[in-house]
Amino acid sequence: MTDPATLAPLPALAREAADVIQTERAGLDALAHALQNPEGLGGAFARAVDILLNVSGRVVVTGIGKSGHVARKIQATLCSTGTPALFVHPAEASHGDLGMVQPGDAVLAFSNSGETTELGDIAAHTRKANLPLLAVTSRAQSTLACAADVALTLPAMPEACPMGLAPTTSTLMQLAFGDALAVVLLQQRGFTASDFGTYHPGGRLGSRLRTVQDLMHTGPDIPLGREDTPMRDVIMEMTCRALGCIGILDHNGRLAGLITDGDLRRALDHDLTTTQAKDVMNRHPLTIGPDIFAADALRLMNERDRPITSLFILDADRRPMGVVHVHDLLRAGVG
Repeated sequence: MTDPATLAPLPALAREAADVIQTERAGLDALAHALQNPEGLGGAFARAVDILLNVSGRVVVTGIGKSGHVARKIQATLCSTGTPALFVHPAEASHGDLGMVQPGDAVLAFSNSGETTELGDIAAHTRKANLPLLAVTSRAQSTLACAADVALTLPAMPEACPMGLAPTTSTLMQLAFGDALAVVLLQQRGFTASDFGTYHPGGRLGSRLRTVQDLMHTGPDIPLGREDTPMRDVIMEMTCRALGCIGILDHNGRLAGLITDGDLRRALDHDLTTTQAKDVMNRHPLTIGPDIFAADALRLMNERDRPITSLFILDADRRPMGVVHVHDLLRAGVG
């Protein structure tokens, strides 16, 4: 184990780390500049997007070594943003996994040198099967680039490794390029936040992307009354449903108002034997539609002068579809 006393002073170590970041950032700057050249990488990028938007199958992403790790990440990003994709290891492809590559697919291959031997069989398979081959490489005259339908040639930039050997700048550029491709495809497909939530149902992100329709109380669990409902019955309904509110309907079944626990406390000076729901209800309650994200509903509850604990969800005709309580949102991990 290295003795800490033998390390360079902390400022020197920080400068070395900063140099790495600066070198890699220069690579990203060069990549962004190259993408703006319609005669070079920019034009190739546009052709790649057109191909991937129109394939009837999947995007088969491949690569080996550090490029393989990047390829796996890009495959996952494509899948989660609306572009069906799978990763095929090039060595395994030579031993049967070529069967995973089907008519209608397109192959996206990552190789910094473009001379990766293991990619030979999968590249040859695309030629035999007449499948589009897109090559992400730093060498325009490499074997892989020359074999590809679209050669996506990244700028050749120095690695951050002092020996110029360890893939650092090159893999970061591959990663950024793959992310750019996935995001542009997402935008061209009209992929929405709701779609994203469909593909990310788990964890905190999935919770925040759930809609109130996923969490609301429906049917007989919705506390409801009529404008002429006696307050005694209103109190019984609110107590039974335990959501801290009751929706009051007009004669057409539309929401006419809302009574909350707070409204009840403020109505204690009324004669509850003669008072009806219409005499107490708030005629302009905050309501939402079913497609509102749960996180947005929680924000609406909290941003008012007096935070509220429940929201009614209405359809286009203002008929109640459900009700969501703040505890429902918190239990779902939205907060």
